[in-house]
Amino acid sequence: MPFASIGKYRIYYVEEGEGFPLVLIHGLAGDHEAWAPQIEAFRGRHRVVAFDNRGAGKSTQVDEPVTTEDLARDTLGLMDALGISRAHIVGRSMGGSIAQHIALRAPQRVQSLVLCSSFAKLDPLGVRVLTNMREVLEWGGSWADHARHSVQNFVSAEFFNTQRDRVAQIERLIGGETRLPACYVRQNHACLEHDTLDELHRIACPTLILAGKKDPICSLTATRWMSERIPGAETVIFEKSSHFFLIEESEKFQATLAEWLRRHAP
Repeated sequence: MPFASIGKYRIYYVEEGEGFPLVLIHGLAGDHEAWAPQIEAFRGRHRVVAFDNRGAGKSTQVDEPVTTEDLARDTLGLMDALGISRAHIVGRSMGGSIAQHIALRAPQRVQSLVLCSSFAKLDPLGVRVLTNMREVLEWGGSWADHARHSVQNFVSAEFFNTQRDRVAQIERLIGGETRLPACYVRQNHACLEHDTLDELHRIACPTLILAGKKDPICSLTATRWMSERIPGAETVIFEKSSHFFLIEESEKFQATLAEWLRRHAP
């Protein structure tokens, strides 16, 4: 299995396809497998790299303090290890916050930036939802309980009520986590502490912001804060969806991302 040694951490990654690099950064829940549809869709045109953040999946898991900026340094270290000098960077949720640090600290490495269901700072509702999900895990230590109490935050009411088999599948995936709960707890705190609002005006690369209209975690308030501060940012709202609009409106998402990458090819 492919691992890269980044400092004291072993970072697991997958790499498929050829062409201009496309780096995919997953969120607080799950690991690189969240990007499976995108890897399949874009490996014919891009060198697609997806990986497990430290504290997730097959990468090193240690109960220690961590920040989104730390995770951004890991990502840049992985790009160095793979000989990627510049790439399209796509992050979902926490991954988008990590991507912001990359664009701010190493702008020369970013061809374009795509922030999916993400935030530069969580609004009060997002703080409450994320805190509640963490506390359920802390109280019981059960991923199954965590999933049962969390899944309704990720999809719209319509999807939850009408797509019962798919909701059950999402719940099983979350409930089947093997990571250390402490790593989730640490990264949950990293999300709560993430705040790049006063720096967003320095992001100079083309930026696309994608958000679910019904998302309680990364709400339209948090989305607006980014849209207003990143110069020239384009924003697309997925009207029917919540935090997992990549699943709820998958075809629209794939088409939107494909067109963005086409427009901003080097």
